[in-house]
Amino acid sequence: MERGSTARDLGPKLNRSAGDVVRFLLLQGEMVTATQSLTDDMIELFAAELGAQVRLVDPGEEKEAELLAKYFEDEDEEEEREEDLRPRPPVVTVMGHVDHGKTLLLDRIRSANVVAGEAGGITQHIGAYQVTWQDHPITFIDTPGHAAFTAMRARGAEVTDIVVLVVAADDGVMPQTVGAIDHARAADVPIVVAVNKMDRPDANPDRVLQQLAERGLVPEAWGGDTITVQISALASTGIDDLLEQITLVAEVEELLASPEGRARGTVLEANLEAGRGPVATVIVERGTLRVGDPVVAGAAWGRVKALVDDRGDHVKEAPPSMPVQVLGFSEPPQAGDELRVAKDLTTARTLGEARAQRFRLSGHLPALSAAAGAKLEDLFEQIQRGETATLNLVLKADVQGSLEAVTESLRKLERDDVKLSFVHRGVGGITENDVQLARASNATIIGFNVRPDRRAREMAEASDVEVRTYEIIYKLLEDIEAAMLGMLVPETEEVVTGEAEVRQVFRIPRVGAVAGCYVREGTITRGSKVRFLREGVVIWRGTVTSLRRFKEDAREVQSGYECGIGLSDYQDLKEGDIIETFEEREIPRT
Repeated sequence: MERGSTARDLGPKLNRSAGDVVRFLLLQGEMVTATQSLTDDMIELFAAELGAQVRLVDPGEEKEAELLAKYFEDEDEEEEREEDLRPRPPVVTVMGHVDHGKTLLLDRIRSANVVAGEAGGITQHIGAYQVTWQDHPITFIDTPGHAAFTAMRARGAEVTDIVVLVVAADDGVMPQTVGAIDHARAADVPIVVAVNKMDRPDANPDRVLQQLAERGLVPEAWGGDTITVQISALASTGIDDLLEQITLVAEVEELLASPEGRARGTVLEANLEAGRGPVATVIVERGTLRVGDPVVAGAAWGRVKALVDDRGDHVKEAPPSMPVQVLGFSEPPQAGDELRVAKDLTTARTLGEARAQRFRLSGHLPALSAAAGAKLEDLFEQIQRGETATLNLVLKADVQGSLEAVTESLRKLERDDVKLSFVHRGVGGITENDVQLARASNATIIGFNVRPDRRAREMAEASDVEVRTYEIIYKLLEDIEAAMLGMLVPETEEVVTGEAEVRQVFRIPRVGAVAGCYVREGTITRGSKVRFLREGVVIWRGTVTSLRRFKEDAREVQSGYECGIGLSDYQDLKEGDIIETFEEREIPRT
C-alpha cells in the first residue's frame, strides 16, 4: 500500500469496502471519511484485524521499481564479463584538517601535470580531475568537506578507492583529522597519510606518527600497515613519493572495470550555470559515457549534449574512473545520485518523472530516504535471532577525560554476541556532521554532557537517527546494557520547548544577573526546566525563575520576540550562550 492511501484505496485491496474500513476505524475511536488519507498506523491496524500483512511504500515507489525492472533488468543481470575487464585508474579522495595544506597539495599535483603554457587553460575547477604520473592515470576528488563525502556514502555512493589523509607536521592530529580517519574507516578504504609542511622549522613528524598510531593507524616503519609519506606542498618535495605510493596501493587493490556496455556513474556535484543550464560533475564507474547518450540520475533526465573534462576541453566519451562535466540534464541531480544510460530518451524521461513524483508525494528529499541510523531496540532483536549484533556508536562528550571514561566503561559491556564499534569519538556538541556519519554507518549517537544544536536535531529527526543524551554515566551504561538484554524500560523523553540566545547581560542590585535574550525557536515559559549551553556543552541545569517582556512580567514569550530571563542560582551569564527550555514526557519502549 502507498502511504497516505484512503479507505477507498485500502478496502478493495483487502476484499472489503471503503465503508468497512471507516466503520472499523470509528470503533477504534478514529473519525475518518472514505476519501481522507489514512496514517500508517490506521492502515496496519485494519490489515492486522483481517490477518493480512501490509508493506507500506512511498507513493510512486512501486512504479519506479517496475520501470527499473522493465528497462534495466537485462543490464543488472548481465555481470561484467571477465574478458572485458580492464585496469582502471584509482579514484583518490584527499581529506584532512582545515589549513593543513590540502588545497595547495592538490594544486601542486595538478600543475605538475600541466604542460608548460597550458596552465591558463584550466578555467574550470570541477571538483575532480585526472593526472598522469609515469603513464599511470590517477583521478583526484577534492572534497568540500567530510560532510559531502559522508552524505554521498549514506546514499550508497561508494566512489572512493583510496583516501589520502593530509596532516601538518607542525600541528599534528586535529579534531577534523580524527573525523577524516573515522569517515575513511567507515567507508572501508585504504588510507595513505601525507605528513605535510616538512619545511617548517617546528615540524615534528614523529609526534604525528605517534598520534596516528594511537588512532589505530600504525605506520609501516613501526611494523604497521599504514603508508606514510613526508611531503612539503609549499616546497614541492615528496610529491612524487606520494604519487608512487598511491600507484602501488592501486596495484594491490586490483581495480578493474569494463569499458563495454551502457555507462553507470555517480554524481559528485551539480548546479545551474548561466548559459549552460544544469551541469553535473560525474565519475564514470563502468561502461563508457558518450555524447548523445540518454541518461537519468535521480529525478533528472536528458540527453548528453556535451562532455567537458577537468581542463575545460570538450571530449566525445568518458571511460571508467574519468571525471567529466555532463551537460543536457532537465534539472541538476543530487550529489550521490547514480547516473545510468537508458535505452532511449523516453525511458530516461519516464523513470526521471516517476522519481520526481515520488519525491514530491512523499515530501522528503531523496538524500534522506536511503539510510537511517540504528535504534538500541533493534539490538536485542538481532541477538534473539542468534546473530552476533554490532552496535555502531558515534560518541560525543564535553571533555577528553569523560570521553575516555565513557569509552572504557562501554567496552567492558561487550559480550560474545554483542560487539561495540565506535564509528567516531569526539569532544564538543553534536553537529550535523555527526548525524550524517551516524546515518551513513547505521549508528546511534550517544552524547555525554553535550547536546545537539538545532540543525543537528532537525536533521536527526528527518533522517531517523537516534540521538541519546546523558548527564550521568551509570544511566548511559544501564541503557546500553538494557538494550543488550532486551529489557528497555519506559523512558522519559526530553522535548525541547524553546531556545533563546543571550544577547546582553544586565546586573541588577538585589536580583543578580538577568539575561536579555532573543527567542529563536519555540516558547520560553516561566517555571519551565532549563539547561544552559555554551558552545554545545551543558554547563548548568535549573529553572526559569522570572520572565519579563519590556517591564511587564510574562508567563510565556514566543519565538521572534525579546525578553529578560532570570535563572535560579546561576550568575555566570555570557553573550552568545544558549538557554534551552524542555519538558520531560514518559514514552513506553516497544
